[in-house]
Amino acid sequence: MEAAILVLLFFFFIFFLIIIFNMIRILREYERGVIFRLGRYVATKGPGLILLFPIIDKMVKVSLRTIVMDVPTQDIVTRDNISIKVNAVIYFRVMNPDKAIVEVQDFLFATSQISQTTLRSVLGQSELDELLAERDEINRKLQLIIDEHTEPWGIKVSNVEVKQIDLPIEMQRAMAKQAEAERERRAKVIHADGEFQASQRLADAAEVINKQPISLQLRYLQTLTEIATEKNSTIIFPLPVDIISQFMNMARNYSEEKTKGK
Repeated sequence: MEAAILVLLFFFFIFFLIIIFNMIRILREYERGVIFRLGRYVATKGPGLILLFPIIDKMVKVSLRTIVMDVPTQDIVTRDNISIKVNAVIYFRVMNPDKAIVEVQDFLFATSQISQTTLRSVLGQSELDELLAERDEINRKLQLIIDEHTEPWGIKVSNVEVKQIDLPIEMQRAMAKQAEAERERRAKVIHADGEFQASQRLADAAEVINKQPISLQLRYLQTLTEIATEKNSTIIFPLPVDIISQFMNMARNYSEEKTKGK
């Protein structure tokens, strides 16, 4: 009889320990517990030690840390009828754990689906040049729209970033040709501008030389000095007509005098 009582007490003690273990829950600092009692929402508790009534209480853990979700690659046709592939990343966190559990079946899956739909919708309304040049504005628009849709679920979207835009090979070649043509245009403009400035300087120099003809001869002598420093075996140096014209006049006068003498 006593042995039966001891066995009964032992099983009762084991049952009591099981109940105690089922009553105690410990939540970390970033976790919250959504408590349901007989299927009805009661409260959101945590962090720390949580006591539950066995059998009648159920708890669902929710993490409050920022979740980084990769939005799968989407096939998008832009407003200017260009087919591209775009993927993105979304940063969000649960602000109201009770709404995240009660208002939506799976808030992670729901957020992923609304992100994909919004990505296709917003980028499909934009042109390719806008996607490439106004990335920050596109990200801000995506963040506002997704945050507006997920707010009833107790979720706050902090940031959305478009990671990569894959262009067709034909479009990449066309853009490369466009960039090359733009570079050539800039080079031609710069070259023409340099020629124009050089012509202006030459015109100014010609005006100065016209006022002082002796400066041209000095310039020739300076050029000859610069050439001589190179230690060249052959020096080709043009003579100004003004220098040899005097000798030509002297030869002509001598020829005329000789003719008259005869």
